[in-house]
Amino acid sequence: MRDAAALARFDQEVALRDGTRVRVRPIRGDDAPRLVALYEHLSGDTRYQRFFSMMRRLPPDWARFLAEVDYTQRFALVAEAPDDPGTLIAVARYEPAGEPGTVEVAFVVQDAWQGRGLGTVLFRELLRAAAANGFRRFRAWVLSENRRMLALIARHGTVEQRAFDGGVVELTFVAPPLSPSSSLETSA
Repeated sequence: MRDAAALARFDQEVALRDGTRVRVRPIRGDDAPRLVALYEHLSGDTRYQRFFSMMRRLPPDWARFLAEVDYTQRFALVAEAPDDPGTLIAVARYEPAGEPGTVEVAFVVQDAWQGRGLGTVLFRELLRAAAANGFRRFRAWVLSENRRMLALIARHGTVEQRAFDGGVVELTFVAPPLSPSSSLETSA
């Protein structure tokens, strides 16, 4: 899905539950410094829920790796702050999961933007992008206390396997077919 027309359908303004409009778009290589800044604006709890560790800051080389995707095997979407397009408020991604046809998903939404439906929007669009690239099977590692993420996966996927180890839930799930014309607007 590297062609501009295919990627353009993931570059849209969306309305969140509270009516706020934000831009969701595919990540770009020049977003690396914005990923570092996003990390700096996450609470300690949110950092830990996403990365399972407490790094002081996101290393720039790691941010570059996360920002440089091929839009097929590795894909990521970002959401920009409505009043400042240079500021990222969320990111959702999939990466190879080590098993053919399966990708790992991960998300993070800045604390002030949680609970508005942004995670739901990003999750649906990430599943749509994965399907366009031939992926319908997913894996996620989620801290057991991260009820929002566990509920999001349960609402939008069919869990095939669930394992629990040391406070982490490993889920393997499939996504139902998604309509290519579905709106990005939130309804959940």
